[in-house]
Amino acid sequence: MKKKFFLIITYILIFFNSNLFSNEDDNILKVGLLAPLSGEYKDLGNSLLYSLQLALDEIGDKNVFIIPRDSGYGNKEKLNNAVKEIKSQGANIIIGPINNEDFEEVKKFNDLIFISPSNKNPEFQNNIISIGISFESQILALKKFIKEQKKSKTVILFPKNQYEDFIQRKLDKLDLKNYKIFKYSSDPKILTGEIEVLTNYAQRKKNLELRKKIYEDKEDEQSKRELEKLEQKYTLGNVNFDSVIIIDFGNSLKSVLTSLVFTDVDQEKVLITTLNQWFDESIFYENTVKSLYYPSVNYKEFKKYKNNYYKMFNNYPSEITILAYDAMGLIYYAWKKKGKINSVNDFTFKSKIKGKIGTFTFENKKTIQDLNIYRIKNKKFIKF
Repeated sequence: MKKKFFLIITYILIFFNSNLFSNEDDNILKVGLLAPLSGEYKDLGNSLLYSLQLALDEIGDKNVFIIPRDSGYGNKEKLNNAVKEIKSQGANIIIGPINNEDFEEVKKFNDLIFISPSNKNPEFQNNIISIGISFESQILALKKFIKEQKKSKTVILFPKNQYEDFIQRKLDKLDLKNYKIFKYSSDPKILTGEIEVLTNYAQRKKNLELRKKIYEDKEDEQSKRELEKLEQKYTLGNVNFDSVIIIDFGNSLKSVLTSLVFTDVDQEKVLITTLNQWFDESIFYENTVKSLYYPSVNYKEFKKYKNNYYKMFNNYPSEITILAYDAMGLIYYAWKKKGKINSVNDFTFKSKIKGKIGTFTFENKKTIQDLNIYRIKNKKFIKF
């Protein structure tokens, strides 16, 4: 298997390099790739390389060439050398870096353009355009969805951890109106008590016990029926919100969902949403919420991309690689439309751009994706 893997990598590198030197015509589009092709994250780097091979196959233009270079991960010297090598080969546009922490380094190359799969900041930054699924894109998609569902009392929940200040700054900048913020502990033992406070669980539990006492000593049939109905309940009374946005993922997200169910939040009345999801099927088996909604990339196209990738390379890609795939398509579109690409300003299209992951807009030098809303129900991802 290792031999086969090595042969595939060798083939791609030879293919790229032979294409590179085959023609120096001005009608050639040369695109650099910064990827960790060695070290701890080399699997990710190779996956990014494969994704661009798929993009080249789909574009089918013999005048488009990729110049891949190993930029390492968190290695400034290797990153700088990789950029210089790509530049020396005649490319002025580069896919990468993948790490937002490397942005300050590549800003120094102000005569080059970088298209990064990072999702940290949707605003154009000097010579860098990020096309990752940004926080802003997801929140705006949820805001629109919640409004369409005629919900007006939304609570945004997120944990007190290393991302807390980042999330708060993002929310402040979006200037959301009539949204309440609730921060919870990352410790599951403390979390449950905090969700009980949010949902007024103790009072709703008490309301039920008081109501049951009214009917307990009565013998008439109507009272017995009322008592029987109350016995089926865990609490009595509504919570003071009709929708939630949970900014979390993984086991921490599952803990919040479990706590909402434990505190008897009526899922017929309260819309439960989240973000940061890439169709992770593990949530099917640990999620006790009947319906969970979230914004994401186009599921149908994402599955098609994964299947095509598997057919060609006998392996499944990392999620981030579809962003590199779309970056290649975006660059090609700009090149064909404008004839050449000189700066990030050549990506300020007035119209929307359709990619594999969804539809992009680049108004006011900001990348925003029009994301689809998906519903997790009965162990399926359903486009809403």
